[in-house]
Amino acid sequence: MSQRATAGPGETGGAGRSAGPLDEVDRRILDELVRDGRMSVRTLAERVHVSRTNAYARVERLLRDGVVTGFRAQVAPEPAGLGTSAYIALTIEQNTWREVSAELAQVRYVEHVALLGGEHDVLALVRAPDNATLRDVVLERVQAIAGVLSTRTWLVFREFDGAESPWQ
Repeated sequence: MSQRATAGPGETGGAGRSAGPLDEVDRRILDELVRDGRMSVRTLAERVHVSRTNAYARVERLLRDGVVTGFRAQVAPEPAGLGTSAYIALTIEQNTWREVSAELAQVRYVEHVALLGGEHDVLALVRAPDNATLRDVVLERVQAIAGVLSTRTWLVFREFDGAESPWQ
């Protein structure tokens, strides 16, 4: 299977664009790939009861249409030495999203960034080794970015994936 990179900072990544409806076989393929993105096309085809050629063509189409954006390892933060997680809400100057997102993408320990509508403009997930490092990320790195007006930090005590997520 080929691999594809996800959209870069400030890029849309296809939000709001529909690649067409997924059928039941596509959904089963996605379920299997979410469980194990390293499985062979042969194993995938066996599990979803289609030919290898059909499975390969469908995975390639899902990649081409941007439904599947890549394959990666899921790392548990705490065992990997990142025991402190927090969400950082940012209020930014109007029309600075591209610059702010480009800078946030370069800040170590920032795992995910989202542009929001509402009280705050940006939400960033930060995973750091400890509280001192988190403090440095927020106070020294994020607040120093041109265009950032204010931040608000929420420490994460526990997290889990929803049992009813369509791809879990």
